[in-house]
Amino acid sequence: MQFRQKALSKLQSPEELDLPVRFARPQGRLVMAVTVLVMAAATFWAFTGTVSSKLSAAGILTRAEGSYVLQTPTAGQVTEVLAQEGQLLAAGAPLLNVRTEQGERPVRLVTGGRLTTLVAKVGAVIATGADVATVERVKDPQDPLVAVLYVPGGSGSAINVGAPVDLSLQSVPRQQFGMLRGRVEAVGRAPLTQAQIGGFLGDSALAEQFSRHGNPVAVLVALDRSSSTPSGYRWSSSDGPPYAVDSRTPVTGAVHLSAQRPVDWLLP
Repeated sequence: MQFRQKALSKLQSPEELDLPVRFARPQGRLVMAVTVLVMAAATFWAFTGTVSSKLSAAGILTRAEGSYVLQTPTAGQVTEVLAQEGQLLAAGAPLLNVRTEQGERPVRLVTGGRLTTLVAKVGAVIATGADVATVERVKDPQDPLVAVLYVPGGSGSAINVGAPVDLSLQSVPRQQFGMLRGRVEAVGRAPLTQAQIGGFLGDSALAEQFSRHGNPVAVLVALDRSSSTPSGYRWSSSDGPPYAVDSRTPVTGAVHLSAQRPVDWLLP
């Protein structure tokens, strides 16, 4: 068997010890060093650093005891309206007079509160059980407002009592007056049905809106009070808006969640 001359030469000096060894270029060593440093820094940050996040949810300003819908126990024609929206009324106070077959009959408040919405008007014919007004359960108009946020049912467990909350109000320009400050006071234990939300707010339309993506969990937010602002509450700006804020105002709340280490995301 015959071999080519080049193959015979390679067999005679297989190690090629007479050839120079090529080392990595300086640029390659620099890239490797930077890569090692970045990986070391990322590992250190994953175990020692923290990442904060927020959970955004829609809600409303209201009183702690909510509102209820007043329904008439009698049928007939409304002959007189005895109160105005915004008025504070005692339990049992007459709201309407209704002409029935048995004569004039008053429609009275079940519990005291502030009349927020008056549906029935003079001359209207109403049936038994018809909605005539919405009443906010409040004894003193100076009682503080609260915010109720409705978060997705699976997110309630991530919210801690005492967590800071930033509230953007639909009626307050955020860029000009900032956000309202508050803290989580309570987190609902179970998701609420649309009927339960409507029963608390006294508004079926709002209940439908808040439960549009499933049964949410209610988060009660206590607003931070301040004696130096016109509204009586603390804002992210120095003074907030130059007017009072009222209940039934839609809000969007950003709840600050607990900071987490990046490595926790990788652990089961």
